[in-house]
Amino acid sequence: MDKVVFKRQTHSYHTTEELKTLRTNIQFSGQDKKVFMVTSCISGEGKSSLAFDLAVSLAELKKKVLILDCDLRKLVLHSSLAEGSRAEYGLSHVLAGRCELKDALYMTNIPGLNVVFSGVTPPNPTELLSGDVFGKIIRVFRGIFDYVIIDCAPLGMVVDAAIVAAQCDASILVIEAGTIKYRFAQETMRKLSNTGCPLVGVVLNKVDYKNNGKYYGKYYGERYTKYYE
Repeated sequence: MDKVVFKRQTHSYHTTEELKTLRTNIQFSGQDKKVFMVTSCISGEGKSSLAFDLAVSLAELKKKVLILDCDLRKLVLHSSLAEGSRAEYGLSHVLAGRCELKDALYMTNIPGLNVVFSGVTPPNPTELLSGDVFGKIIRVFRGIFDYVIIDCAPLGMVVDAAIVAAQCDASILVIEAGTIKYRFAQETMRKLSNTGCPLVGVVLNKVDYKNNGKYYGKYYGERYTKYYE
């Protein structure tokens, strides 16, 4: 198995503590929950960074963790977080029958953490994710890893995350503070609810806590909708 190098993220004490809170919520969501998808309303809200940080945090507990990039429309994990690494194969290659699953699975420089990148951008991401192959891939990973963290495309923009949700045990919604309107957030949550995939938490991201009367932290692991304006 080839190895890729990820840039280690440096966070403040408060951010680290809020991330641990989210990690605890996942741990106590039930032993039957192993596969978690992370999505958002639109692109740029920080879902990929959150998915990566969460996967690292779980790996620090000496768990065997996989971060699976299912955002076939945007190569964030590979282009932004993988330091000087060039993965030849990714999820799109496997789904299209261009390589074996083992060829797209990479070790990382972080103990316990493995990764499958999204691969080349296909012309038909929705169709690829809807096929039987994707479901088989998730079943294989369930038998290998303690946790699978899936980075999905924004549910508020495309349907891909709703398709992926059918294979997941729970979901996490990332929302950027001060950017997403309340009704848009509610509509995205409604779409998640319609998939039947339980919502384990909403992360309010990029909060300017210095200008707020109440400190939320960078990551907020509780449902926030009644506070959001």
